[in-house]
Amino acid sequence: MRIGIVCYPTFGGSGIVATELGKALADKGHEVHIIAYRQPVRLNEQVNNVVFHEVRVADYPLFDYPPYELSLACKLLDVVKFEKLDLLHVHYAIPHAYVAYLAKQMLADEGIQIPVVTTLHGTDITLVGKNPSITPAVTFSINHSDVVTAVSESLKEETLSSFAIRKEIKVIPNFIDFSLHNFIFDKDLHAHFTSGKEKIIIHISNFRPVKRVSDVIRIFAKVRSKLPVKLLMVGDGPQREVAEYLCREMGYSDDVKFLGKIKDVSRLLAISDLFLLPSEKESFGLVALEAMAASIPVISTNIGGLARVNIDGKTGFTSAVGDLEKMANDAISLLSNDELYHSFSSNANQVAKEYDLPKVLPLYEEAYQEALGKLHKGRSNV
Repeated sequence: MRIGIVCYPTFGGSGIVATELGKALADKGHEVHIIAYRQPVRLNEQVNNVVFHEVRVADYPLFDYPPYELSLACKLLDVVKFEKLDLLHVHYAIPHAYVAYLAKQMLADEGIQIPVVTTLHGTDITLVGKNPSITPAVTFSINHSDVVTAVSESLKEETLSSFAIRKEIKVIPNFIDFSLHNFIFDKDLHAHFTSGKEKIIIHISNFRPVKRVSDVIRIFAKVRSKLPVKLLMVGDGPQREVAEYLCREMGYSDDVKFLGKIKDVSRLLAISDLFLLPSEKESFGLVALEAMAASIPVISTNIGGLARVNIDGKTGFTSAVGDLEKMANDAISLLSNDELYHSFSSNANQVAKEYDLPKVLPLYEEAYQEALGKLHKGRSNV
């Protein structure tokens, strides 16, 4: 198949999933065309059968903000026509599914038909999509996709309860490609962050308000009062300065390291002991899955799809949003009990293997075949 994948190229989970999916499809012999406004962070090397198409946004003096959607629609039209794509797989309902519908209609005027598969990742439903001014476009985009998938059962249920959806939504979970990760303990890197006496807690996110990074600092402070620990804060975003100022106020600047955006977090996960994710919303929790693949127990909230990934009392502990006392006590319990810790560590790795890419990839290929089947059925009924 010739597959066009539309995604955001940033450090968020949707862009990572879309890129890794494209690379895996290419490895199976499909021709993949990734379309985004810049090269995705995980597309950092030449891959056979993968072509990147940059969406260049025209700068018109008339507009306060460049019309990205219009530029994307025209780029999709161009790529579909001249690369002879079989289907489009767009990640995020808004704006990508909406733009894909526009491109599909423009192509139809030229006698070209192409099915659209839309994958819902979370923010497009739980935050952006619920804005009343955008809800009609989200509903329209989902209902006019040929096949719709969601990364978790909880996201599917929230979509169906929040919008007037007439389409079936298939649940295809996020995945991790174990072949791409090298979780080998680096003693020199470990020694850079700790004297060897302290355990390492790690948090990775885009530092948006829903990630509750201030909670990360406060939980760490509670653990630090009982055990020798260090904290690695990986990522960047609007709440980074808030977290940095909080560390200074609490006197923990020497114990907390803000490392910014890092493309390959495998080396950091390999030297860490505990992963902390107190998010307010998580449709799946891909970063928690990556930590579990590195055999790291997870302390997290129990919201969305995260509660299904991080199994309470088995791979880590889950708590209600904002219950910092329980999360801190759970972290202390794990880090101070070697037998319990090793049991959770082993469980985390085993559960992560249930989401290994070879188990998930066929589900997307089935979705593509279904979308193509609908297209062929439509042609035969003409």
